[in-house]
Amino acid sequence: MKYRPLLAAALLPLIAGGCIRTAASIATFPVKAGSKAVDWTTTSQSEADRNYGRKMRKQEAREGADRRRWAQECRKQQRADCDRYDGYRAGS
Repeated sequence: MKYRPLLAAALLPLIAGGCIRTAASIATFPVKAGSKAVDWTTTSQSEADRNYGRKMRKQEAREGADRRRWAQECRKQQRADCDRYDGYRAGS
């Protein structure tokens, strides 16, 4: 008689295995959903690095185009100060 509650407790996981797993899923769902929402709204360090790299490449491309345009105009005008560029500089 003393072993009945112990036997019932031991067999409970076998009988209700799916129910326990489902209950655990339901209990952890709000935490998982909350962490996913935070992940969607924040920027990770790798994303920030990637975005910064893209921005710098665009700025450098713009600087290169400005320098080429300036050098071409300088050569057309046959000026003596063509080696000094005072235009746009990326990152500044």
